[in-house]
Order: sequence, then C-alpha cells, then structure tokens
Amino acid sequence: MAAARLLLRLAGRLESVSFTQSVCGLLGAGQGPGPWYTHCSLERGQLVLSSNSFPGASERLPIQRPPFCPFAALDQQPGVSRTELLTDRGVDLGVAVILQSSDQTVLLTRRTCTLRISPNVWVPPGGHMELDEEILECGLRELREESGLQLPQKQFSCVLLGLWESAYPPRLSWGFPKYHHLIFYVLVMSQESQQQLQARIQVNPNEVSAFMWLGPDVAKAVAATEDGTETPRRLSQDLPPSLSATELKDNGGTRPLVLPVSTLMRTTPNTEENKERVSAGTKFALRLWLQHLGR
Repeated sequence: MAAARLLLRLAGRLESVSFTQSVCGLLGAGQGPGPWYTHCSLERGQLVLSSNSFPGASERLPIQRPPFCPFAALDQQPGVSRTELLTDRGVDLGVAVILQSSDQTVLLTRRTCTLRISPNVWVPPGGHMELDEEILECGLRELREESGLQLPQKQFSCVLLGLWESAYPPRLSWGFPKYHHLIFYVLVMSQESQQQLQARIQVNPNEVSAFMWLGPDVAKAVAATEDGTETPRRLSQDLPPSLSATELKDNGGTRPLVLPVSTLMRTTPNTEENKERVSAGTKFALRLWLQHLGR
C-alpha cells in the first residue's frame, strides 16, 4: 500500500487517516457549522495537520466540511454496515485555484455532465495533487490544463485560503462515498484584468462545459446560501437576475450563456441528481475570498 498522503498529529503522535474517517471530526470538530482551525505542514507530498501548533508547521488555516458530510454521518450511525466502503485507501489531496483578476472578479468553471465526480457543478479550476507536487505548482498546473491560462511570472501573487473536506457522493442519502479528498483552496491574484485573462482562456472540453467571472456582490449572495437546508433563499433586489457566462458548443466553439443567478443559489439536493449549482466547497472558498478582500 502507498504511503499515506495525510497524517494527523493527535496527542503528540502521528496517525494516518483511513478513508472512512472524518478529518474534521478527528481534529475535534463539534456539531457547529465551523470553520475550525488547523496547523499544517506539507513535505514531500505528505500533509500533516494538528489542532495545536507543532515544530515544522508553516500555516494555520481554516478547515471545514459540509453539514451533511457523509463521513460525519457515518460516525453518528455506528450500526450501519460499511461493507461497500473502500477501506484499503486513505484520504487524497487536491488543490483548487480561486483566480482573481485585477478587477476583483474570480473565475468559476462548470464541470461537464459526463464526469464521474460532481458533474454539471460550478467550481474553481482544480484537481488531484500528484506525489511530490507543491500546492501552488499543482494549482497552476490544473489552471493551465482546465482553462488554458498560463500566468506570466512575477505578474501574480498567492495566498492559501483554507482546507475543505470533500466527499463524493456528497450525501449519504446518495449512497456510500467513493472519493474522499482534502482540498487546498489557494487564492491566485493576477495583475491582469478580466478582459485580458478572458481573451486567453481555452478550456478543456473534456472537463469544462462553461465558465464565468463572479464579482463580490453575487459571490457574497452565493456564499451565504446554506447547503443542508431545504428553505429556498430569495434573491436580493440588488442582485441582477442573470449573469453573462461562456458556454462551449458541441463543435468546439463557444457561445454566450445567460445564467440565472437563482441557479447559483441552489443547494445540494437530498437525492442524487445532476442539477446545476455551485458546490458547497466553492461557497466556502468564496466566503474566504470575500474575507480576504475585506482586509
């Protein structure tokens, strides 16, 4: 078996995390909404987390999971049979890039409906972190592979925003989870404008079916929608009814897309369906981005 990508420092000892365990739960997350804070270090592709500071820790970051996290739900149901769960693997690592233009808008992409994980969902560019890959290295690679954007050296800066515990399927009511990731959200602040970046975007049609730029006002409304609740949120009269996006055509070209803002306000449904929406992790990342803008 490959070496564990994720280790937790618990009571002074390093312990690996199994696929079925909630990382947030092991770090002492309670029943509240979070986020909680964790100290972390990443060396040679191995991430170490602890609720307390430790030698070698380079960052203290917020960490969160959705209120319907299936691993947390399983912890509350010890009698449930887990024979369908993958027990021979650990937790994988991923990176997602919140790309901010000089106009203070951020790039989101809609995953194609044919992908196995989170089809038809709006997310920032990102993906699996390879062994021995640095966080920013991974994020810039995924940005390049998904959007075609290669940022000029010395024309951007970056900040680690936080960590998100991700599962797919995202709810236990959809079935047992088959994927378990801890996602680094990294803010990459470009010195180029939205128009300059937009002109260079050439998305990967195997992964991306549409893309758009989100400003702070709409991002604030989207980030405030509570996943895990059944109450639909009313649109503020200050928000536009729709946004301009770009969609890929079947022949490989692009066309304008008028996207209702109400689509972005949808929450994760109780039953499995590929309804277009913004992922719960992306809403968390948008909240962190807005906090950073506020500073």
